[in-house]
Amino acid sequence: MKRAVVIFIALLSCTAPKEKIPPPMSVENASDKVVIYQMMTRLFGNKLTANKSFGSRDENGVGKFNDIDELALEGVKELGVTHIWYTGIIEHALQTNYTSAGIALDDPDVVKGKAGSPYAIKDYYDVNPDLATNVSIRMKEFEDLVDRTHRSGLKVIIDFVPNHVARAYKSDAKPATVEDLGAKDNTSVAFSATNNFYYLPGQSFRPPSSTQSEVRDGAFLETPAKVTGNDHFSPTPGINDWYETVKLNYGVDIQNGRQKHFDPIPDTWVKMKDILLYWAGKKVDGFRCDMAEMVPVEFWAWAIPQVLAVNANIIFIAEIYNPSEYRNYIESGKFNYLYDKVQLYDTLRLLVTGHRDTNDVHPIQQSLSGINDHMLHFLENHDEQRIASRFFAGDPWKALPAMVISATIDRGPVMIYFGQEVGEPGAGNEGFQGDDGRTTIYDYWGVPEHQKWMSGGRFSGESLSAEQKQLRQTYADLLTLAARNPAITKGEYVDLTAFNQNAGNFDQKVHAYLRYSGEERLLIVTTYNTADQLIKVQIPKDKIASMGLDPSGTYIARDLLFREAEVGFNSDFLFELKCKPFSSYIFKIK
Repeated sequence: MKRAVVIFIALLSCTAPKEKIPPPMSVENASDKVVIYQMMTRLFGNKLTANKSFGSRDENGVGKFNDIDELALEGVKELGVTHIWYTGIIEHALQTNYTSAGIALDDPDVVKGKAGSPYAIKDYYDVNPDLATNVSIRMKEFEDLVDRTHRSGLKVIIDFVPNHVARAYKSDAKPATVEDLGAKDNTSVAFSATNNFYYLPGQSFRPPSSTQSEVRDGAFLETPAKVTGNDHFSPTPGINDWYETVKLNYGVDIQNGRQKHFDPIPDTWVKMKDILLYWAGKKVDGFRCDMAEMVPVEFWAWAIPQVLAVNANIIFIAEIYNPSEYRNYIESGKFNYLYDKVQLYDTLRLLVTGHRDTNDVHPIQQSLSGINDHMLHFLENHDEQRIASRFFAGDPWKALPAMVISATIDRGPVMIYFGQEVGEPGAGNEGFQGDDGRTTIYDYWGVPEHQKWMSGGRFSGESLSAEQKQLRQTYADLLTLAARNPAITKGEYVDLTAFNQNAGNFDQKVHAYLRYSGEERLLIVTTYNTADQLIKVQIPKDKIASMGLDPSGTYIARDLLFREAEVGFNSDFLFELKCKPFSSYIFKIK
């Protein structure tokens, strides 16, 4: 006999925030799921609001190490964050004059933007002078930031940029025993396994014509020309090439069938391993390795264990875009985590914008079987357009369902980009990048919506709108749940999307899956329809027992994210739910 069940249907909209902000949720069973907050360090603490396109440091301002104080760190930690990725720490080429501090002036011909690319490293053994209040003790200020971060209960990730360096790389801070990159290169040959760079003998480098506002003389001299960082073997790279950088040589003869010359160990390997060890000695907890797949996996297999021998707790994250190489870089290369950009990020973005369907998500998880826990999920980072920009969703709430998937679909880490939690749209023409919906990585700038949370350095959020406060609280609840709930941090994953679509319970704009561990059972539902809809969600019979549920028992499910929905299952473990557009639910089954 079927039992009667009363179903309570709640209306929930992710596009219209509630007036009352709920208190932070209390979640037990803290775990070690990694939640990363990426900040562009030079922008994070900047309080100036002039925002002049191509503005100088003094016109537009720049954030400092010291701006990231205990209040700022506590505010970040409130989001459920475990690690901060401080982007742009290592000294890179820039246009601001620091010659009074003994730092050579960079040629604007090979610097993108006024502040320069954080991925055009000028000295692997120093920090960006822009970030220091007192440039003469800039490394001490960084070390103090690391200590502050650790005291706040957070861990530190910095970039390691192994594939390329600035055109005018020269270390003035290296240890006395270290020989500079390229110091003993034979520049008369295109390739030698003992060289640190690749060369174009008999040719001189010519920078591309610039779109920047300042006048450039085009007189930067480099003879013979070095090969550009994105493997561009020409002395005249284009404006869209990584023309400000030069490629490092790891013993791979790229122009001759990518022949590998790894015996004896190439000099570049030794130099780069020593750089990793140097920063490990600064107590950093992890490295986000820029364009890791452009460096041979054999180097990582050789170098990472040597770093871990010094500190076994350091994590390595690979920026990688070739899914066919994922397992190689995890299993052979020893990376902890990899970017999940070209699969999950790209699919979720297109789902939000109406160009993909929800049944495209589960095949990604299947393709990653066995390595799901190693995939780093995100919807924003410094390379991608802001969710709230007109180039992406145009509304930060519209992408929240995709963020729910990113944070909860597996045990791997999740990341947000500073300002994402308050709907920063990346608007305006900051300089080199133009008005492209990204927050600049090349120029000095104030980040307006983020600055509202900063509230002049009080980090109180008092300048945020009610809607922004609600959005930030939602991110805090979501990320805290993702970091601590055992169903997410160590539980199993079961897709319900295909089953329910085949049963006609919902369409291809609704997504559902289970995460469960022991008594903790979550059913996660997200919708991407543009109108209200009534859906049904059912748990298949063959999954009921595996979850430890009693087939004849009575169960309800309460939403943990917004705490406005409660539903009851009928005897077929099915319930109905009326959803607003772009809705998100994390139901706890009891």
